Amino acid sequence: MKDRLRSILEELMLIPGLSGHEDRVRRALSKRLEDIGLPFRSDRLGNLIATLEGDPGAPSVMLFAHTDQLGFVVRKIESNGLVRIERLGGIPEKALPSLPVLFCVGEGRDVKGIFANKSHHATPAEEKYKVIPYADLYIDVGCDTAEEVRSLGINIGTPVVYEPRVLHLNEDRVAGTSVDDRAGCAAVFEAARALKDIESRPTIHFVFAVLEEFNLRGAMVAAQALRPDIAIQLDLALTSDTPDMAHRGEVRLGGGPAMSLYSFHGRGTLNGTIPHPALTTLFEKIAAAEGIPLQRTAHTGALTDSSYVQLVGEGVACIDLCFPSRYTHTSLEVCDLRDLERLVHLLIAAIRTIGLDYSLDRDKYT
Repeated sequence: MKDRLRSILEELMLIPGLSGHEDRVRRALSKRLEDIGLPFRSDRLGNLIATLEGDPGAPSVMLFAHTDQLGFVVRKIESNGLVRIERLGGIPEKALPSLPVLFCVGEGRDVKGIFANKSHHATPAEEKYKVIPYADLYIDVGCDTAEEVRSLGINIGTPVVYEPRVLHLNEDRVAGTSVDDRAGCAAVFEAARALKDIESRPTIHFVFAVLEEFNLRGAMVAAQALRPDIAIQLDLALTSDTPDMAHRGEVRLGGGPAMSLYSFHGRGTLNGTIPHPALTTLFEKIAAAEGIPLQRTAHTGALTDSSYVQLVGEGVACIDLCFPSRYTHTSLEVCDLRDLERLVHLLIAAIRTIGLDYSLDRDKYT
């Protein structure tokens, strides 16, 4: 399984898919679903949904991850050919100067550029440690006029992403663009591959959602249509195994999947997720039985689609299961394939136990 995860993750990381422009990623995943014989459909927003029918008396499950990535859109093309951008998603401005980017004008026609960085020899001391706001940065695509830029297919609103790349660190670690959340998509796909051949199972909806980085929109629409009883979101967990993050928790890369016990954004979007006790109990029990190390995380400053999915209908029992990740939202995020593999094993083992007698009555767990 680890080799399959490596293959699909690398494929997905190299496909640009800015939030609202995920179509290339959806097509790649559709092809893989077709290859394993799993029927699928897309909704108007672009969510990709594949359903495995199961026991109608058991609680239905929505297993999902988001296909989109953060990035930029073109805001202005200067007369001298330099391009200004607007950010889309939580971009770390201090990591932008000198970064290569890709203008997504069409498959086979995408245009490379670089974020300009003032020449070091001309940078005074007072500027050397200053973070420049993204609105003051510009991108160089090698043109001298606005007309030349537009002739390449670049215009106001053109999607821009970090230049897609994959680096393999040591044997099991993968670095590169959009590990968030292409690693989650890879895990959802591998779980679907295994669960489709298991006879005793609940109805499972595998959802590859859109627009997560654009304020968590896509998965909620899918949930409104599917009305699942249970929703399991796969996304990253912030690691705490580097000196700058040691105070944030106990999650470490390579230490196994993680279960989120609390998330809260706290910056503008006053939302988050406290998981349903039936699900925390289930995954703790299954992890212990299967010998899978299960880490725990609780954090402020980030949130996932589950924060809105939980509010659909009469309420959906939600949980965030996670793969540890370093350097999140930069152009070189890192994950460990061993964590992904264990996450998939945990999902398969847990979901197949959700049957007629599985209760979501909170009083049985608290």
